[in-house]
Amino acid sequence: MAINLLVEKEGPKISKYIYGQFAEHLGRCIYEGVWVGEDSDIPNENGIRKDVVEALKAINVPVVRWPGGCFADEYHWKDGIGPKEKRATMINTHWGGVTENNHFGTHEFFELARQLGCEVYINGNVGSGTVHEMQEWVEYMTMGGESPMANWRRENGQDEPWKVQFFGVGNENWGCGGHMRPEYYADLYRQYQTYVRNYGKERIYKIACGPNSADYNWTEVLMKNAARFMDGLSLHHYSIPTRKWHDKGNATGFPEQEWFSVIEHAQFMDELIEKHSTIMDKYDPEKRVGLIVDEWGTWYNVEPGTNPGFLYQQNSIRDAMVAAVTLNIFHKHADRVHMANIAQMINVLQSMLLTEGDKIVKTPTYHVFDLYQDHMEAQLVDSYGDVEEHVSYTASKKDGKVTISICNYDLEATRDLTFTGPSSVVKAEFITADTMDAHNTFENPSEVEKREFTGYEATENGLKVSLPPMSVATIVVE
Repeated sequence: MAINLLVEKEGPKISKYIYGQFAEHLGRCIYEGVWVGEDSDIPNENGIRKDVVEALKAINVPVVRWPGGCFADEYHWKDGIGPKEKRATMINTHWGGVTENNHFGTHEFFELARQLGCEVYINGNVGSGTVHEMQEWVEYMTMGGESPMANWRRENGQDEPWKVQFFGVGNENWGCGGHMRPEYYADLYRQYQTYVRNYGKERIYKIACGPNSADYNWTEVLMKNAARFMDGLSLHHYSIPTRKWHDKGNATGFPEQEWFSVIEHAQFMDELIEKHSTIMDKYDPEKRVGLIVDEWGTWYNVEPGTNPGFLYQQNSIRDAMVAAVTLNIFHKHADRVHMANIAQMINVLQSMLLTEGDKIVKTPTYHVFDLYQDHMEAQLVDSYGDVEEHVSYTASKKDGKVTISICNYDLEATRDLTFTGPSSVVKAEFITADTMDAHNTFENPSEVEKREFTGYEATENGLKVSLPPMSVATIVVE
């Protein structure tokens, strides 16, 4: 299989924000995953787990979306500031019916962002909140001068305003965020976004609630009626192996057909982006409005014995295949996809990390994000050639080097590929497994991990690569 890399051709930049994360008040993502409190025996800095921060910093997380998800449209930010013992509690009606103590609120989230060195994506409450409430939250976070909200922030220990790079006006307002019609939400968006004001020099990137997967009418209505008021439009798509939400299949111990069906469902992302982009192009031919895929990933039945509302699932080499295939699709559409946020960061759905007490596990998906780091802010390299079945690849260039990432999701066959162009290898790493549900556990955290890749050869025609089944590799050449 010969692939010609058009290295000299100028391509769009692959935004680092494509590698964004999502942290919702759901299950053990925030509490136990991120937040353990200042008095915990688990090593922490200001209540935030040190091991989690260390692991996420190692993959250069660019942005984190918070507080939801469905939780965002029942979250009232004033309950989560001030002395913790005085904070109001609430019932998390979407996720397990548990009592939320609001110990992790606005100040704690910005502390997490500070420790990670990342930017923030705040999701505001349209479903059960008011315009006034949203306006005051933005003022509280970003106002540098004298104002009631800015002064309240200072009283709570934060003198300088924070930077809010991204702000979502509602979440899934077609569903858990209010079951709205697109015409109604379009008008609400126009109203609410008016009060997401820029109080300083920093301009907030405003994101409208976009469609649920293949709801093309939603995109049509939103772009027609509100495109000029938005910077981004969200898209949600989850990959499940059975297409049955009441029985989504298991994360491990699954049949062979579910290996391929979940990857096929992930590949549907390409068609979704193509069709939604075509609609967006009609109203935004300059591609000013970004497509923000702020929820994506695999969704299976929860692990046996866990709370069904906590969405805790294992993460196997199959999920690594889904991550690689999906990131390759995002790269392909880098001219329109400005950001993506995998669901979710810790202990929920297709997570980067799993925690249990003071233990932590890096998932196969984490290692794919690690392998793909060199693509951040690089130029997409166009290519052509015959691509064999069960192979997905992407290439980019930055600082005089070309990064090639390849996924072979065949269960048995090794795939041989030749890439034209530079062939002097600077770095080569990969992950692979012997079984299709290989995964990392707290007892064996290194079953699937990144290691050196040697299955390549520099030839007269370029770089020849021999990639074993169930593998994701990244090779950097110059």
